[in-house]
Amino acid sequence: MSPLVWVGIAILILANALYVAAEFGAVGVRRSRVRRLSEEGSTLARRLMPFVETASMLDTYVAVSQVGITLSSLILGALGQATLAVWLAPHLALAAGLEPEVAASAAAIAVLVTLTVLQVVISELVPKSLALQFPTQVALATVLPMQWSLAAFRPFIALLNGSANGLLRLLGMQSGPHRHLHSPQEIDLLIAESRDGGLLEADEQARLHQALQLGQRAARDLMVPRHRVTMLDIASPWDEVVRTVAASPFSRIPVYRGSPEQIVGILRVKDLTTQYVTSGSTSLERLVRPAVRIPADMPADKVLAMLRDQRTHQALVTGEEQRVIGLIAIQDVLATFLEVERRPGDAR
Repeated sequence: MSPLVWVGIAILILANALYVAAEFGAVGVRRSRVRRLSEEGSTLARRLMPFVETASMLDTYVAVSQVGITLSSLILGALGQATLAVWLAPHLALAAGLEPEVAASAAAIAVLVTLTVLQVVISELVPKSLALQFPTQVALATVLPMQWSLAAFRPFIALLNGSANGLLRLLGMQSGPHRHLHSPQEIDLLIAESRDGGLLEADEQARLHQALQLGQRAARDLMVPRHRVTMLDIASPWDEVVRTVAASPFSRIPVYRGSPEQIVGILRVKDLTTQYVTSGSTSLERLVRPAVRIPADMPADKVLAMLRDQRTHQALVTGEEQRVIGLIAIQDVLATFLEVERRPGDAR
């Protein structure tokens, strides 16, 4: 048996391992990490950056990996059958006293099983494990040969991707980008595993867990129900307005017209105080400011973002037919994140 045959088999097995590692490394690497390395001057990171930044280029990168895996596997099988099986068959016939046809079949099966085991262990399991544990290092180490492969396989990639997308369309499906997508439960598990591995302190894990829960809580879960909110009728006399505000611990009070369901705006105690000190009494309607309204099913993290964008401390929560069902303040959302008890008397 020529040493070149063994060299060729080894090269094909390592090539398969390279493509497997490259695929898992590129999909699993963090874009922020690659971007930072690129900004710090890493040439390999700059080469890798376009493939992890753009979903279409990542699809091409993965397609190159799949083509490389398929070709190396097919060539390895063909080479093994054409050389190892042919070399092994007469030895089996002589050692076991088998007929030439039987020996040839047994040699082919033995070579196939041996190469398959080697390929699964060396070319699949080992590189996949390394890429999952060290995605950044693996992605950077494989980017150069992947770029060479991209240049070599480019004619096949468009054909293969086009065929795959056409088949998906026939099945009524759309091709999606190659990204690791995690449910909130999976992210929570990753956070817990990071703490167990010593990457996070207990308080850091708690804060991340609470931040994750924001997206799973809706405005209706955090709001103060309408019947518990101190409100003013827009037609209330000035003296009554002053008494109500003086007796209330809140800094902002909703104002309604006709019925509590018809809230027209918010009265800021600061505006009332300024008016009282500088000019005396006036109509309540002149002091009312517009109120932000949000649907009851809006997630808490989006509520927080909206309050920040609108530069306001609170919003009206609306249910069916846009009826106001409660009031939510930024303190109510932050209380969930900080794990503090929400008290009805907190200033608004």
